[in-house]
Amino acid sequence: MLIYAGSASKYFGLKLARLLGVEYVNTETRKFPDGELYIRFDKEPRGETAVLVQSMYRTPNDYLIEYLFISKTLKELGAREVIGVIPYFPYARQDTRFKPGEVVSLSVVLELLEKMGTDRVVTVDTHLHRVEDIGEISKIPFTNLSVMEEIGRYFRDKIRKEKTIVVGPDEEAKQWARIVADVLQVPFTVLEKIRLGDTEVEIKAREEELIEGMDVLIVDDIISTGGTIEAAVKRVKERGANRVFVACAHAILAANAEYRVFHEGVEELVASDTIPSPYSVVSAIPVVAKYLSKM
Repeated sequence: MLIYAGSASKYFGLKLARLLGVEYVNTETRKFPDGELYIRFDKEPRGETAVLVQSMYRTPNDYLIEYLFISKTLKELGAREVIGVIPYFPYARQDTRFKPGEVVSLSVVLELLEKMGTDRVVTVDTHLHRVEDIGEISKIPFTNLSVMEEIGRYFRDKIRKEKTIVVGPDEEAKQWARIVADVLQVPFTVLEKIRLGDTEVEIKAREEELIEGMDVLIVDDIISTGGTIEAAVKRVKERGANRVFVACAHAILAANAEYRVFHEGVEELVASDTIPSPYSVVSAIPVVAKYLSKM
């Protein structure tokens, strides 16, 4: 097994290789003056399984094209199998045609991965809506791992067990809130979200009596613009929450998201390293390494 990494995930790839005890192959990636990509590997993967690491965040189009170039070339250069490790997987939101004429982006991305030589994909806490398992609609196997247990373990020494509740900001976050709550052995609840636009939401509280006087850990998979978290923090504070912590797998933090998260009085924001940020204090790398070692 050889580990390759695109420009978005060189550190992730290098540390993954070290945990697995396998070779990391440097990939030179640069752009010509006109913006076109130049890519070259220090070693060809002839007869080897090639693991290609590329998280596709903030500029997903650039990172996706780079990934496809590398995947296709690894196969051309003799890789026995290409396993794509895509910690943050893009375009999963648009998994159906809501209005006439819309592009179903997820289907397009899946077909591109298949056609460009990827044999299987490993992701982390993919943001799924109507499709519960990408493997159900993909021609190549998909494994969706989770970093939520690691997030739960991070907070073990930070919470007062008898005075803490985990909160999901909406129904879709219930799965992640449950995992973290199970690790911490505390209760959890889910708020109700009404989306008003791409960046604005309204959050309503359920089971208000569980929140008053409690430390609250709000857990979600992604923080993008921060609108959902901002509204959730405001709501639990209104319902009498004491300290409020926020955790997510993927901290995109677009625009002024950090301000929106913190200005309502959040104690700490915790994220994983699927997307590098100042808040990436939990690592998804051991989770991926454990899975690949079993393969």
